[in-house]
Amino acid sequence: MAIMSFIFVFFFFSSLQPILSLYEDQVGLMDWHQQYIGKVKQAVFHTHKTGRKRVVASTEQNIIATLDLRRGEIFWRHVLGPNDVVDGIDIALGKYVITLSSGGSILRAWNLPDGQMVWESSLHGPKHSKPLLLTRNLIIEKDNVLIVFSNGRLNAVSCIDGEVLWKKDFEEESLEVQQVIQPPGSGFIYVLGFAASSQFEMYKINAKNGELLKHESTAFSGRFTGEVSLVSSETVVALDSTGSILLTISFHNGKISSQQTPVSNLLEDSPGLAVIIHPSVTGIFAIKTDAATIFIRVIGEGKLEVVEKTNHETVVSDALSISEGQQAFALVQHAGSSIHLTVKPAHDWDSNLLKESIKMDQQRGFVHKVFINNYIRTDRSHGFRALIVMEDHSLLLLQQGAIVWSREDGLASIIDVTTSELPVEKAGVSVAKVELNLFEWLKGHVLKLKGTLMLATPEDIAAIQHMRLKSSEKSKMTRDHNGFRKLLIALTRAGKLFGLHTGDGRIVWSHLLQSLHKSESCRQPIVLNLYQWQVPHHHALDENPSVLVVGRCGPSSDALGVLSLVDSYTGKEFSSLSLVHSVAQVIPLPYTDSTEQRLHLLIDADKHAHLYPKTPEAIDSFQSEFSNVYWYSVDDDNGIIKGYALKTKCSSNVADEFCFDSRELWSIVLPSESEKIITTATRKLNEAVHTQAKLIADQDVMYKYISSNLLFVATVAPKASGEIGSVTPEESWLVVYLIDTVTGRVLHRMTHHGSQGPVQAVLSENWVVYHYFNLRAHRYEMSVIEIYDQSRADNKDVWKLVVGNHNLTSPVSSYSRAEVITKSQSYFFTHSLKAIAVTLTVKGITSKQLLIGTIGDQVLALDKRFLDPRRSVNPKQAEREEGIIPLTDSLPIIPQSYITHSLRVEGLQSIITVAAKLESTTLVFAHGLDLFFTHYAPSRTYDSLTEDFSYALLLITIVVLVAAIFVTWILSQRKELQDRWR
Repeated sequence: MAIMSFIFVFFFFSSLQPILSLYEDQVGLMDWHQQYIGKVKQAVFHTHKTGRKRVVASTEQNIIATLDLRRGEIFWRHVLGPNDVVDGIDIALGKYVITLSSGGSILRAWNLPDGQMVWESSLHGPKHSKPLLLTRNLIIEKDNVLIVFSNGRLNAVSCIDGEVLWKKDFEEESLEVQQVIQPPGSGFIYVLGFAASSQFEMYKINAKNGELLKHESTAFSGRFTGEVSLVSSETVVALDSTGSILLTISFHNGKISSQQTPVSNLLEDSPGLAVIIHPSVTGIFAIKTDAATIFIRVIGEGKLEVVEKTNHETVVSDALSISEGQQAFALVQHAGSSIHLTVKPAHDWDSNLLKESIKMDQQRGFVHKVFINNYIRTDRSHGFRALIVMEDHSLLLLQQGAIVWSREDGLASIIDVTTSELPVEKAGVSVAKVELNLFEWLKGHVLKLKGTLMLATPEDIAAIQHMRLKSSEKSKMTRDHNGFRKLLIALTRAGKLFGLHTGDGRIVWSHLLQSLHKSESCRQPIVLNLYQWQVPHHHALDENPSVLVVGRCGPSSDALGVLSLVDSYTGKEFSSLSLVHSVAQVIPLPYTDSTEQRLHLLIDADKHAHLYPKTPEAIDSFQSEFSNVYWYSVDDDNGIIKGYALKTKCSSNVADEFCFDSRELWSIVLPSESEKIITTATRKLNEAVHTQAKLIADQDVMYKYISSNLLFVATVAPKASGEIGSVTPEESWLVVYLIDTVTGRVLHRMTHHGSQGPVQAVLSENWVVYHYFNLRAHRYEMSVIEIYDQSRADNKDVWKLVVGNHNLTSPVSSYSRAEVITKSQSYFFTHSLKAIAVTLTVKGITSKQLLIGTIGDQVLALDKRFLDPRRSVNPKQAEREEGIIPLTDSLPIIPQSYITHSLRVEGLQSIITVAAKLESTTLVFAHGLDLFFTHYAPSRTYDSLTEDFSYALLLITIVVLVAAIFVTWILSQRKELQDRWR
């Protein structure tokens, strides 16, 4: 009986833990997913009394989306193709979103509530031209006609079904149409433009049938530049090619008249280069120079009057119709840490409809665009809300002097990502401090125990969930022993850094880099890459890790470089440097100084190498490894790959002990008439190879060719560098190379006839997997190449392997001609790829898996065993025991292998993998327009407990088991004693 009681107690408590683990897993998921739309370039408000208030926006990432005006959430969005650029948007009939895209070639109507496409029209024409969508007609429900100018043709399109009602061609080669105008209440349309850049052209078109009513032109002695600004239904202004003369052109009743005004008459100071800002406000336009912004009113017969001049950074909105015959527009100016929002009526510059000052985070930069909307207050007066786009691409809604909501849409344009460890939890911190207080800690474990025993009330379950969210392990700002909690440091195209917590994806800090801010010394700053600068291990309690941001002041490779150093914990930029040389290539070196700062070589356009940091200790450390530094460069345009080594210190006139000349060691020149480089791939710097020997089925040993200098290069026929299907299979081929970048030796070359790019490739250990399109078979394929070192083929003594002396008889050198063999295989794959990566783990037992970004914007995990070149149709028993899978012509796609589950990472660009400290787990971060993060275990979590494993319950279980054993032993002794007395 005692034994039965012990077994019952044992199984009862053993069954508790899985129930708790399942409950914990449901409470705290490891994945997070965030959605963004990118930098807004056009916005239209929809604030009718019926339906939810929303704003329709188009972005630079070719996205059309509607946002909730209350919270900024996305109602729906559509991601158009990379070449389907949105040229104009508006709302028609109160229920359709109208979009013009692809250079004016495609006109679409979307259902406003749910985003379903209603119709699509193709608007092709005789020539390419500036696309124009005449939005003034969209509110006129009587005609239901859209007026669109695109591809040298004026089109009238029905709002109901997208049918083209009439069209008018403008085939004159030199004509550049700038404006399409329909005066309110009129039955005709004005088409305005330049001919040969020196002649102003005006066409008067019948709005009902497209008939040409009148054509007038006037010549100008100079040349026009830029765009024309519409200041009324029959007046426009333009600048001449020098930017010094302002032309006011009127075309009243079809008669063209012009007047010239020197810009110097309006600006007493030297204006510099002037640009017209056209806010579409009747009678008013603005001119912006480097020194100031002036607002000008057109009065009488083309006369100009300056109404205001400001030296602040000023942004002007488009005109907003607030009542019949009345317009308003907004001005946004910066003043310190605040912005001033002013709304003025178009007819009275001296009065203000609204004037507010809003405290603004300086890390958002300047205001780039502003869109306004009006509403009626309870006192029947006009109120205004403003949607502003900031320099960091964030989006904010302002109303009643406050920020209603904000969106960090700069995260939709991430260009580089690295990781940083979180701070170490200080020693001596008690459990009470970590878990808020001891009472809360005990209460939490009691509640979890009640939940496990199914004794928890609904109030207890709510309290458990609240405590989980309040003190979640995964969201702490300290390191964990498994290495799951980290900071993702993301660099965006706007030059802003974000620190994202891997636990829940929240923004820990953000910083707009001032060193890469537009200034007089850096007119066109461009951010390039992000590197780890300092990663303290021995000084983890004293020093914060930091990252290096590299940029340059211009798009060309010979533009001067800019460096910025940022603290990974706080996001503060503690150092910046404007370089006197360009930055064509950055090489992180495997050396550090005493402060654990990593040494970097910056290669300029002239192939000079510059060492950073510029400290005596760094140069001393570098000199000892001077002869072991090699690098390579790839010139995609010319098909040239070159290898370099350091020579001597720079021989320039200015002495610089941190500058070194280089010498060319080798070069590979690919024939330009037959090959064009489209893809290169190298091994990750942080990838660890845990075993060099591979034991195969027949008890033989193969040695992997492990080299950090291995380079994968893919080339295609020049004709085949376009889109898939642009050439025939006979005209296309794909050639892949494996090159040693120290010696320049081509280790392997393979040709895929009838194949075409784009090529996605990943190189890991001694193998490379690449993806391409086979034109002959009309399918996507994936190929694998494994490379092995044959120089050790005779050195397979088992005892040498055991004692570790197997490689003493075969010295390894990059200069020695390695004897290598390769094994390769190709497989059919049904998906087109956007990105490809490989899982990284800290140890070698966990199997490798490929993470594939599909054309459907999901991430698929594919076991590397499916891409084993030794697969055969009927593998031997020994090969099956080794894990070799029988050969099939296609790679399987298992629905359960999508690590993004049912989610999509729209616009997927890259997949980043980071090894956790736990062997079985890797951290996966995928980004594009959306962000996605998860923990992934290629070989399952065989070596760990769950994050929220209840150690208190485990302790109680052990105590109960020990007590049960003790009681059982006493009962057994008594029973044995009674049996002996019988």
